[in-house]
Amino acid sequence: MTDTLSSMIDTLCEARRSASLADASLFPQALQTEADAYAVQRGVADALALFATPVPRHWKSGGANREAVLMHAPLADAGVWSSPAQAGGWHFQHRAMESEIALRLSQDVTAQMAAALTHESAHALIDAMTVSIEMVDSRWQQPLEALSGLHKLADMGVHGALVLGEWVAYERRDWTQQRCITRIGDRHIERTGTHPLADPAWLLPQWLAHATQQYGTVPAGTVVTTGSWVGLQEASAGDLIEVEFDGVGRISLQL
Repeated sequence: MTDTLSSMIDTLCEARRSASLADASLFPQALQTEADAYAVQRGVADALALFATPVPRHWKSGGANREAVLMHAPLADAGVWSSPAQAGGWHFQHRAMESEIALRLSQDVTAQMAAALTHESAHALIDAMTVSIEMVDSRWQQPLEALSGLHKLADMGVHGALVLGEWVAYERRDWTQQRCITRIGDRHIERTGTHPLADPAWLLPQWLAHATQQYGTVPAGTVVTTGSWVGLQEASAGDLIEVEFDGVGRISLQL
């Protein structure tokens, strides 16, 4: 690891410890590849002991479409909440949200198993699904739209918190017909069939290949949230966020 990457890790750790903001412009050329960004993720997670288990139990994964390189990030245990959730004094710089579906693994997955997965066979690894709200946040002082993709990825994929609903049995369905209703305060957003990958489970082979490469065998019960159906929506302190997917469930987060 380069001295510059080590410095970035230290800077992001201090931003998290002190609820302050770091200046991404101090590291204009530090991140050359996705591997660099993932090394920063791992360095921050290890330094701050973000996970109670050797392998993170909650992840985010996704991309703009099936042709894009998917990005992945493990999620800090302290920021994973059950619905109905209260943000309370949790520090946010941004209060942007995404309405998502989370999936849960039914069995341990080894690197060898992950390497052999197809988009079809991956469905057999899921035992449950639920509605999720991802709060998007950043430790960088620059606006989200001004950050490079690698700077976002290094900062745990600009993750803030994750809210999970009650788990229901996983079933394959025509996600192109799936309705998602999001309420943010008085705003009402309704979308149908808008998952960027058309099927939340499509990302499983790439995510599991990455997770097993980073951490080894991924245990049963590990959760991945799979990308937004409503893009990135701004919320404010005091807002009540509610997300409902027909046939899956409904959850809420009070900011």
